Amino acid sequence: MSAAIAWPLAFGCAVTSVNGGYTGAMLDDASAPGNARAGAAFARRRQELGISQRDLAKKRLITASSLIAFEKGRSWPRERTRAMLEELVQWPAGTLAAIRAGGEVPGTSAVAASDEVDAPLIVGAVDVALSTVNAAIANLPGDDHPKFAQYAQAVLADLRRLEAIAARAVRTSQGAPGVIRSLAAVRRRYDELMIRAAATPDATLGQRLYTARRRANLTTAEAAAALAAPADLIVAVESEISPPGDMRARIEDLIAELSAD
Repeated sequence: MSAAIAWPLAFGCAVTSVNGGYTGAMLDDASAPGNARAGAAFARRRQELGISQRDLAKKRLITASSLIAFEKGRSWPRERTRAMLEELVQWPAGTLAAIRAGGEVPGTSAVAASDEVDAPLIVGAVDVALSTVNAAIANLPGDDHPKFAQYAQAVLADLRRLEAIAARAVRTSQGAPGVIRSLAAVRRRYDELMIRAAATPDATLGQRLYTARRRANLTTAEAAAALAAPADLIVAVESEISPPGDMRARIEDLIAELSAD
């Protein structure tokens, strides 16, 4: 598949499927998924303010080609350039780096406040985005491909973002059937890909923990109780955040116990 497929910018991410591989925007760079998130968030903010790519080029803040590469997640501007871009879109200094690291995008709280009115629109957007991720999953390389782990992790990260959006829509729509179906579809895809990734040689701790507890029918709270740890720790590890101290060894022990015949 030679053409790139981009997610709607409303989700603050730019997912692409290129030449049969899921890139999440140049995954040869370990921080590329964060680049894509920050670039897409900046593009959305720029468009909200009515600032065109040509306007930026005229201001000589960044070249047109560099801006396109940044907004598509293929490059990361220098600190000085980022500061000027942040000032232009009325963001505090350091906002882009924070978004890149997984922080909240400014203005998302305002969106959350209007979710009750816009839930059907959000569900429609989730469905469109999910159709794109389904195409990306279909174009993932074989499980034994050297890049499979990287590509799968990028897909899973975006599925987690989609799940959060759909779950919020369920709460604010009082459980409308269409909203619930969208959430179920996202979670089903996430479950399938996590289990698939966990079976590969490069499976992450989070993927293996998720799969082990799901097969044992344990909730995050129950797995946390087995570790004498907060439930948030399980969520964090399964979201690819490294556990503190000796917790990794304890999680490995739990996985082994849950996976024993």
